[in-house]
Amino acid sequence: MKFNEASGVFTKLSNKEKAMSAGRLPTTRWRLREGNSAIQDLLMRELGLSQIVSRILMSRDIADHDEARRYLSPSLRDLHNPFLMQDMKKAVERLIRAVGNQEKVVVYGDYDADGITSVVVLLRFLRLIHQRVDYYIPDRIREGYGLNREAVERLKSEGVGLIITVDCGISDHDSIAYARRLGMDTIILDHHELSDTLPEAVAIVNPHRPDCRFPFKHLAAVGIVFNFLIALRGVLRREGFWKDDTYPNLKEYLDLVALGTIGDIAPLSDENRIFAKIGLELITEGKRVGLNALKQVSGIEHQAIDSGRASFSLIPRINAAGRIASAREAVELLLTENRVEAEELAKKLDGFNRKRQAMEKVIFSEVLEQIGEQFEPGKIGPLVFASPRWHPGVIGIVASRLVDRFGRPAILISLKDGIGKGSGRSAADFNIYQGLKRCESLLLSYGGHRYAAGISIREEDIERFSSLLREVIQENAETDFTLCTTIDSHCSLTDINDELLSQFDRLAPFGSRNPEPVLCVRNVSVASPTVVGNNHLKMRVSSDGVSRNSIWFSKGEFLPDISTALLDIVFTPQINYWNGSADIQLKMRDAALPNAPSPFGGLSA
Repeated sequence: MKFNEASGVFTKLSNKEKAMSAGRLPTTRWRLREGNSAIQDLLMRELGLSQIVSRILMSRDIADHDEARRYLSPSLRDLHNPFLMQDMKKAVERLIRAVGNQEKVVVYGDYDADGITSVVVLLRFLRLIHQRVDYYIPDRIREGYGLNREAVERLKSEGVGLIITVDCGISDHDSIAYARRLGMDTIILDHHELSDTLPEAVAIVNPHRPDCRFPFKHLAAVGIVFNFLIALRGVLRREGFWKDDTYPNLKEYLDLVALGTIGDIAPLSDENRIFAKIGLELITEGKRVGLNALKQVSGIEHQAIDSGRASFSLIPRINAAGRIASAREAVELLLTENRVEAEELAKKLDGFNRKRQAMEKVIFSEVLEQIGEQFEPGKIGPLVFASPRWHPGVIGIVASRLVDRFGRPAILISLKDGIGKGSGRSAADFNIYQGLKRCESLLLSYGGHRYAAGISIREEDIERFSSLLREVIQENAETDFTLCTTIDSHCSLTDINDELLSQFDRLAPFGSRNPEPVLCVRNVSVASPTVVGNNHLKMRVSSDGVSRNSIWFSKGEFLPDISTALLDIVFTPQINYWNGSADIQLKMRDAALPNAPSPFGGLSA
């Protein structure tokens, strides 16, 4: 069967279509992580873990008991000293001087989830210690990303003495210099990669600075803001700012820090893992009025919030405000203590998200049509497309979907009056920011980090830009863009039990650089394969006397391939809750016919 998106129904595959579908499995090349039996045995013995979980820990570069303890039990005690960040002391001293002098302070942020949560976290704390503080987030369409001269002039007219940029600022040299000429200081709290020179700010807190001694370089902006607040609160405590010694509990902000970190696809290791683990628990507890309202409109108010529910339910609605409307409504949702106001704002964000989804679907379909027969699986190069019909707030999401589907760096560009605003996403280990840096002669501006970036470009330069970026990618010979499924361990279906899944829970939260565990079982038999829902392939697999249900999302077209075959399967085991019952289910990643060429493509099997 196949799903017809236009009609919304399933139809039988013709004999020709069945023939065309044969031989398409596996859909990716498989790679088995290398093992080290000595480290595995050590972790099994000292921590009482299964062989599979010990192997997964080892593949996460965890080689001893202390590292494993920090990984399995994330704790605020393991945070680094924030003053190891270059300019942290300067930033704290300048903010304290602003408080003492009653200067007006503005927190200037970005319009995505990382920027919005950064603004809210910093603003909530500053309002506890200073009366003259406000925030500013530029309009995505009218003003674009970062600090701009018009905003600087407006802030000057409002009597602002200090601007604190969060999730932006590191590439805004001209605007920051302009603010300085007008008598305003700037503190930059940013995580984007640096150009060859730094802006003329009073303090620049960014772990990517070559002179920064902070050991973890991959914080989201909201993580840098949280470190700034740790440093600021510590200095204020020592100076006796809180006379009764009752000072703000920063742990209460970690729900927002977690959302910003996960939303920015920051690696969930080191400090980010601590923030995400504790923050997701706080979201589940439900102490923040705005997030409770957002959970309600998302239909997850009674569920434990893991990184998946945060990524697919909460964060898209926060992002949607800044993508197609005003980020202020997301900020106000996260600031409000009024339940009625929160519910109204959450409904607005849900509406924005529905509109965003519709736009995204149209753009994605248009790009797939443009790709058409042009796509050559063996050819390395970027996917670069442009159109005046595309909303600039949605193209970044579509770029991510293209990367997931084709395994190539993708940049989509929204055109208006001969100027293109583009959003790019990286694939594999390709650093898209460094790639753009090689193309800067053709760009009006660019910024970002290794995983995502934005550009501004003249329409007539897009074709040359695409060709030059292709050359840069082809020079980067060490990067493999082949779509690949990385397997943590071979196992048997008999290994997939409640005890193993309980140990898997300790590996969460999952996300960038800490993916869900992926296992492989060979030669399973298939029973009752069928297509359900929106083209999902459901079947029951059996081996060694054990049977499990499995689901392969959006892969109904492979029904003819697996109907009568033994299979090698790659999957993530999970608990499926349905109608009040719980059952172990295998979330399929890929499948291969045992008599077909090896899915490991010559790699370790």
